[in-house]
Amino acid sequence: MKPLLLFLFFVLGCGLSDGVQAQQHTASARPNKKQMLVYTHTNGYRHASIETGVATLLNLARQEGIRMDHTEDSLLFNEVNLSKYQLVVFLSTTGDVLGADQEKAFQKFVEGGGAFMGIHAATDTEYEWPWYGKLVGAYFESHPEEQEAVLQVTNSKHPATAHMSPSWKHYDEWYNFKNINPDIQVLMQLDEKSYQGGTNGANHPIAWFHENAGGRAFYTGLGHTDTTFNNPIFQEHLRGGLRYCLELE
Repeated sequence: MKPLLLFLFFVLGCGLSDGVQAQQHTASARPNKKQMLVYTHTNGYRHASIETGVATLLNLARQEGIRMDHTEDSLLFNEVNLSKYQLVVFLSTTGDVLGADQEKAFQKFVEGGGAFMGIHAATDTEYEWPWYGKLVGAYFESHPEEQEAVLQVTNSKHPATAHMSPSWKHYDEWYNFKNINPDIQVLMQLDEKSYQGGTNGANHPIAWFHENAGGRAFYTGLGHTDTTFNNPIFQEHLRGGLRYCLELE
């Protein structure tokens, strides 16, 4: 009996040790205990790059130790559910994507210190809600055909642009904006001389941030194509935006 008991003790002991190691590994993979909600509901044009964008954000979240949920259900915008998160991301949402009650819950979330991140068509969203317009920083007005353009980095100290050259070329769909919030802090400008169809002139921001609504807000106008989401420079741009919004920088 003794050899059998010793054998069982040895096996059980090894199993317990493996379990402890697995638990520690899981904890170390998410050391920040931050949670974010990615929202991709569309009530207008739907970008084919949304799925690639979700996958890219999920990969970045895993690398940064952030728990990420993804939804297209507007009813999840209620106080109880939003209280779980520190950041809400609007990824190429379009049109009217929240009802009146959901708008109130989301506004309370941001005004209470929750962060917001908008990607590409997040500016083509909620035109009848002025508070949101100020939060996202501008509204989409028009765009020319997709083409290469030169971007000028105006703030190289922000985590979303610190890895970039002072100017770089990129192929994407370039938005022209209206109702630009004068309080945004611009990270990158479009050089309208480098492409056709720009209408904002010398002041053509394409990525920015601010902290005027309560929590931190970040927006990037890039992200129309799958190729953009697969671009390492853009991925680091998103990573920096996430780190800024969640105060991980």
